[in-house]
Amino acid sequence: MKPIEIKPDIYWVGAIDWAVRDFHGYITPHGTTYNNYLIKDEQVTIVDCVKHDFVSTSLANIKAVVDPTKIVNLIINHIEPDHVSGISEIMSVMPQAVIYISERGKKGLERYADTTGWTIKIVKSGDSLNIGKYTLSFLETPMLHWPDSMVTYIKEAKLLISQDAFGQHLATAQRFDDEFLSCHSLFELEDAVKDYYANILMPFGQLIKAKLAEIVKLGLEIDMIAPDHGIIWRENPGRILQMYSDMADGKADLAVSIIYDTMWHSTEIMIFPIMEGIKDEGVPCNVIKLRATPTSVAVKEFWKSRATLIGTPTINNVMFPSVAEFLYHLGGLRPKNRLMGAFGSFGWGGGGVKEATESIKKTGLEIVEPGLQIMYKPTDEDKAKCYEFGKDFARKVKEYHKKFEK
Repeated sequence: MKPIEIKPDIYWVGAIDWAVRDFHGYITPHGTTYNNYLIKDEQVTIVDCVKHDFVSTSLANIKAVVDPTKIVNLIINHIEPDHVSGISEIMSVMPQAVIYISERGKKGLERYADTTGWTIKIVKSGDSLNIGKYTLSFLETPMLHWPDSMVTYIKEAKLLISQDAFGQHLATAQRFDDEFLSCHSLFELEDAVKDYYANILMPFGQLIKAKLAEIVKLGLEIDMIAPDHGIIWRENPGRILQMYSDMADGKADLAVSIIYDTMWHSTEIMIFPIMEGIKDEGVPCNVIKLRATPTSVAVKEFWKSRATLIGTPTINNVMFPSVAEFLYHLGGLRPKNRLMGAFGSFGWGGGGVKEATESIKKTGLEIVEPGLQIMYKPTDEDKAKCYEFGKDFARKVKEYHKKFEK
């Protein structure tokens, strides 16, 4: 992709990664982008870098707009390697540039790169940098999603360069939301946002709410949001701001996700009458088998639904390994405002459902007890129990969901 002017004299100079499918364990079936931005002003400025594999692409885009030796400033909003692993190569062609970064960012950057000879200036919330017709203001956003994180706001352009916030993992030839929606559906775009939020930003909901409130308090006028991944929000930045507000509040669909694994299909057989019971109570239901589904997809589906049932067989008196892995991963994301339950099968000794229940309790989420256990292959009588279990769970989900309706 060639550089693209997103505002007068402000250019996207990033790179598209069409091939990446694993992003630190998070599956990216649609690839991603590494966005960074060039501001052609009295002081030529770059905001953010790119992953080391794509430095040559970004440099080619930069050179198409300006001689890199003319670059005066480099703003680093976030030091995760997908954004700064190429900084040494970037600095080798513009060693004169002054780096502006948060205090925590500077400490981390010194562990990632040899900063000897570089001029680094620490900035904090409220600091600004005038580069000519544009003024860059900085707002620290610690733990969104690293301690060093910050965003850069350009008042005269009404542009927020938001680092990882408001991003999506999408490799696309379209750079803007309106362009993307001209050939893709709104569902695809919003699903990518939810996928990104669920797997990366879910633990930070309260911090996100606080920062959104701070932006409102500061009175920042924003008519474009440019994240470091995915499309740029120019037609309707309010859409992504509202989505983040809703997700930070724990908004979810009135639906149940059944997330399970099975050994000799007994647990799997239980799913069908449970699902019928849920549906007959008027609640939509989605089914995800863990060994057939990437963890990040299961996390997204969990996040989209108000409630989730975990299904596990018992093996060696404990839950199935793939189920244990999922619940352990989920615990680290610290979800809120979700209802859960557990069911499963066992042979000569139970334990899987009990352990799954205890694991769910450790997340702090509300759980419907007791779970349902069936011995060996379900009989018709067992299937009837499963059906009633599903109906009862769905009724509880509807009552629970009312607490979040406005």
